[in-house]
Amino acid sequence: MSGTVEASPAGVNAARDDVTEAWRLVRELMIASRPHYLAVLQDVGLSPVQGMALLHLEPGEPLTMSELAVALKCDNSNVTGIVDRLEAAGLVERRPAPHERRVKSVVVTAHGARLRDEADRRMAVPPPAFARLGAEDARALRGILERLSAA
Repeated sequence: MSGTVEASPAGVNAARDDVTEAWRLVRELMIASRPHYLAVLQDVGLSPVQGMALLHLEPGEPLTMSELAVALKCDNSNVTGIVDRLEAAGLVERRPAPHERRVKSVVVTAHGARLRDEADRRMAVPPPAFARLGAEDARALRGILERLSAA
């Protein structure tokens, strides 16, 4: 005997059930936190899709329109309207990409960077349910989520 214990089929099913239940709870948390996310964006004057776009744009790091479409998981044609509205609000600028003048890059303006930082700061405040976690539980949850993010 090698000292290892093989999982029984029942144990495998229980683990799958635990994973499925954990995923269900994560989905519930995401759905429950959506109003907070939407309220933050509304408070700073952004629609949800504008907020997602602005949060994907790092100040000082231009993204081509195509790269932004990939980040937003949408079609290139949808990005045009999103960037039009962000540009009209003075939050981003379109510039020719350095590698190809026909390609347009999107760059966050100083005003856009301030608004982006404010939205990010407000969204970083955890929902009330997280405030009830003790230090040990919070550390364990963080470790689990870090491992899932790295996978």
